[in-house]
Amino acid sequence: MSSADLEALISRIALGDREAFSRLYDAVAPKLLGVALRVLQDRASAEDAMQDAFVKIWRNADRYAVTGHSPMTWFITIARNSAIDRLRKRRPAEDVAALADTLAGDVATGEQSAIARSEAARIAVCMQELEPDKRGAVRGAYLEGRSYVELAAMYDVPLNTVRTWLRRSLIRLRECLSR
Repeated sequence: MSSADLEALISRIALGDREAFSRLYDAVAPKLLGVALRVLQDRASAEDAMQDAFVKIWRNADRYAVTGHSPMTWFITIARNSAIDRLRKRRPAEDVAALADTLAGDVATGEQSAIARSEAARIAVCMQELEPDKRGAVRGAYLEGRSYVELAAMYDVPLNTVRTWLRRSLIRLRECLSR
């Protein structure tokens, strides 16, 4: 679909045209789902973020301004921001109790909970052996759901450096836990 066609649909959506909204959804939903998936790494969360994005498109179609850029840029920005908002809402599991609950699972016996608390404490001790930036990268990737790209930007390092940090950090954690 051309930019002019997309802009025409946006104009009709601004007037409350549901058929235009349906046509727009069919035209751009796969692309926006892909954007959300890259950010969230989880299909269910990405679908929720995409739904949020389409609600925003429906509500803000009257604010769209023709600037000479492709309307897809506007859609992708909305989808990406919706996905990032969902990512930020994920609660970080930084304390030992939350990690213990995660390790124990949903239905845990007293014994399983005690073992999980013990393992969580061991993990916390091993995490402290990592350098602060690498510890932060591990927390960001595995507890907060941040992408490698986000971590690279956060620590101002190349993407492959983040991958190396995480791989080496996991090896060190595994070694520490095996002692």
